[in-house]
Amino acid sequence: MNKSFIALLIVLALVVLISPGIVGRLAERSMDENLDWAASESQEVIVTSQGFDRGWFSSEGQHRVELKGGQLRDLVQAYAGAENIDKVPALIIDTHLDHGLIPLASMARDKGSLLPGLGSAVSTLRVEMAGDEVLELPGTIFSTVGLTGELRSNYVLEAGSYNQEDATAFWGATDIVVTTDPSSGAVGFKGDVESLAVDTLQETVEIKSIRFSGEQSPTPFGYRAGPANFSFESIDYGSNMPGQIIGPFTFTSTSSVDGDRLDAHMTMLLKNTPLADMGTAGIAAELRIENADGRAIGNIKRAIQRMQDGASSEALLASMEADAKRLLASGISLHIDQLDISLPQGRLTMEFAFEHPETDVDQFSWASVLLVMDASANVSVPVELMDLITTMNPQAHAAIAMGFLRRKGDAYEMEAAFENGLLTVNGAPMPLPISAMQ
Repeated sequence: MNKSFIALLIVLALVVLISPGIVGRLAERSMDENLDWAASESQEVIVTSQGFDRGWFSSEGQHRVELKGGQLRDLVQAYAGAENIDKVPALIIDTHLDHGLIPLASMARDKGSLLPGLGSAVSTLRVEMAGDEVLELPGTIFSTVGLTGELRSNYVLEAGSYNQEDATAFWGATDIVVTTDPSSGAVGFKGDVESLAVDTLQETVEIKSIRFSGEQSPTPFGYRAGPANFSFESIDYGSNMPGQIIGPFTFTSTSSVDGDRLDAHMTMLLKNTPLADMGTAGIAAELRIENADGRAIGNIKRAIQRMQDGASSEALLASMEADAKRLLASGISLHIDQLDISLPQGRLTMEFAFEHPETDVDQFSWASVLLVMDASANVSVPVELMDLITTMNPQAHAAIAMGFLRRKGDAYEMEAAFENGLLTVNGAPMPLPISAMQ
């Protein structure tokens, strides 16, 4: 027999038989790194290891995920009726890990694979309720740990239901894939949920065909950038709102950072949504933010989060104002390229643009914004819709009387522009007392 062929067989035997024990340690460390990274990404959770029983070809591990603060904990706490954080439900993750550069042991179970890597795992979930009650969660997570530590997790859930007292939850087939790379911080996700429904004595709600996807990478400013998409086919309120089905709905967004500058683009489309006293509407919107100060946006975002968590102080408000000034002084472009609301009375449309050039932040004042900014707005309101608005609110007649809305055919229109401190509406100049504002 050829010596090189024999050497190859020996190498393969070493890979298959000896690598699992070595790679098992690496896989354990990598999975812990992924969990630690996930916990650090969300300041609201604590992830702890509750043991890892390492074997040669496979290992067993358990992790506990607890909420330590924030709005999510408050929501769960209120739903569970817990009086303190110790009684808030905790998530228990039990994992079976088959390790080895070629994980032969994984072939004995569902979704096993011989693809090279640090390990192949299957996890099940439980919720530990107050009073030591344990609730088994449906579905299974199949994970693979790549050679460089990246983790790919696939949550698979078959259609089913769950009953508790006078409520029943139903769900359709679910398939969610999440990839994480602790070394770069990048996250990818893609999910398809056939349906979700809750049926109680008081209400029935069903959401059909939920889909989402995205690829997000960290930025130096405390938030992520990249594409993300979300959609659902419909929300059916059943007997609560007979004949009322909202949707379909789609939302797309993408963002990128170049140096300290952020660009973002978002679109939204929602059909069959009820608007009080006006009927069923369809909404389409498109928004762009260009050349924005990424650090200022990150600071404002964190300040808003702190206020939502209950923090409020003069120092926090002063910090937000300073960052808002910096955001404008650094230069920014904001465009609403489309805002269409389709109603039985016709379609209301609006476009808006705002440009603020880069200026000296030390010389910035709110009054100076009016001196340097450029803005424009175009609005069109169907006559039938305007008649309904003025019937509901007679004061709306003032917009027509003062010339802000001018009838043109079957619609009232407004073309407004602001440049060099001068506002023009439908061609008529309307100077503002800027000097009095300084």
